Parts: sequence; C-alpha cells; structure tokens
Amino acid sequence: MAFEIEIVKGDITRADTDAVVNAANNHLWMGSGVAGAIKLAGGKSIEEQAIAKGPIFPGDAIFTGAGTLRFKAIIHAAVMGQDLRTSDKLIRQATVSSLNVAEQLGLGSVAFPAFGTGVGGFPMSACAFLMVHTVDAYQPLAKSLKRVQFCLFDEYGERLFREALTKLRR
Repeated sequence: MAFEIEIVKGDITRADTDAVVNAANNHLWMGSGVAGAIKLAGGKSIEEQAIAKGPIFPGDAIFTGAGTLRFKAIIHAAVMGQDLRTSDKLIRQATVSSLNVAEQLGLGSVAFPAFGTGVGGFPMSACAFLMVHTVDAYQPLAKSLKRVQFCLFDEYGERLFREALTKLRR
C-alpha cells in the first residue's frame, strides 16, 4: 500500500501526525536538539519512559507515551551510540526501525526530523537523500501508514528534503 510523503517546515512537536520520531542516542536520554524540544514540550515523563526501555542497539527504535503532547506515541530511533556519531547505515536502519514501530502500533501517520544532522554531524543533503529513499522503498511493506512527513526545522533542510523527493519522483 502506498502512502503520501510530505515535506514541511515547522516545529515537530506541533506536527499534525499520530506520532513523531525522536532522533535519539542508544541510551535514550533526551538532551538537546529534537529530543530536547520534545522533552520540553511534552514533559520529563517521555524521557523517563524511554530510559526505562534502554539501552537499545544503534539503528533500533522503541516507543513511549507522548506526555502532555497530543500524539499517540513518541518513537525513539537510536541514530547514534554514546559516541554521538552516526552513519548512512545507522540513519537507514533507524528510519526503517521507526517505520516498523509505527506499523506495529497501527499508526496512520508519522513525522520524522532530519536524522543525525545536529550533534551527529551528518550532512543535511546526504540525510535528505537517504531518508527520502528509505521511506519510499518501505512503501510496499506499509499496511496502516497513510502519510509520512519530514518535518524540518529550517528552510535549508526543507529545501534539501523537497529536492530529494522531487528527484526521486522523476
């Protein structure tokens, strides 16, 4: 079953999806960046639930409640280990693991940030290409997902993800 892929600029904690994905480390503590924004907006209970389920292997994902946020779940994808470094392999694995969790939960929609481009130091253009292609390749496996959104914090990220999606569709 095919789903819609959307690119938007905005605050992921306000996404119009059933769940959002947190770009996490494998111990699941929520420091800065996307994780910090989710914890600030939804409360410390999100981090407490996540840490209780960790540590996990880099590339894996788990879910927690959403605290005071309106989402059905927060999906925590371990894009990096304790060294805070990521790779194309980990970004691909974490993206697929997140989609698998969304499907296991029967979610209709999920919003992703740009994995590993903050503290992980991964180039935004490479991330956009990898994540858009990985999500697109997942479509034949989708049963519940109707919409996958990439929610980018700034215009630069939004433009690169939009370009990656446009090239894919050619």
